[in-house]
Amino acid sequence: MFSKKKKDTEPDAAATPVTPDPTATPDTDAPTNEADDVAPTESADAVETDASDESATTTTSGNEELLTLKDRYTRLMADFDNFRKRQLREREEWVKRANEDLLSDLLPVLDHLELALAQAADPDSPFVVGVQMVYDQFIALLDRYDMVPLDALGEPFDPTYHEALAQASSDTVPADVVMEQYRRGWLLKGRLLRPAQVIVSSGAAEPASDDAEPSDVTD
Repeated sequence: MFSKKKKDTEPDAAATPVTPDPTATPDTDAPTNEADDVAPTESADAVETDASDESATTTTSGNEELLTLKDRYTRLMADFDNFRKRQLREREEWVKRANEDLLSDLLPVLDHLELALAQAADPDSPFVVGVQMVYDQFIALLDRYDMVPLDALGEPFDPTYHEALAQASSDTVPADVVMEQYRRGWLLKGRLLRPAQVIVSSGAAEPASDDAEPSDVTD
């Protein structure tokens, strides 16, 4: 009797409902999380690939620009070197020609000294000896500045260095040869400063023709 009452008073364990824990994470979220983990990885790979392509493009562009700048620098240095050499040559030429006008103006004085010595009656007179000393000093001065006299007597006529004043026939001097020099020419450092004034031979004179009949003159 007592045992039956006790059995009726025990709670039924199977009838007690189970309340879910609100803090627990459902198992259905697991596949979703795996998909989320794969998507960012693929996106990161794409970004890395784009960054690599962009870096390669930038490197190529930078190399081309560097080559262009190097070529421009080489050309600029070559132009500057040519300019420097040209300036040096012009400076040397300017130094060589600096006294050209002065030396050219002094040549007529030398011409007069030569004429005075050529017309001297007594070469041993003290006056002529003094003029000869001045003339020799003058020649030494011109030689110091690399001036060279240009004697054309007996030389073939060259219009580059000779100035023809006249042409005359000569039985002894061939045609187109200088038969007389009126004024000496001069070179300054290998360059013509003053041409020589000369008279050029036209060769032997042609004999008069015997076939020419004298004209009759009648009143």
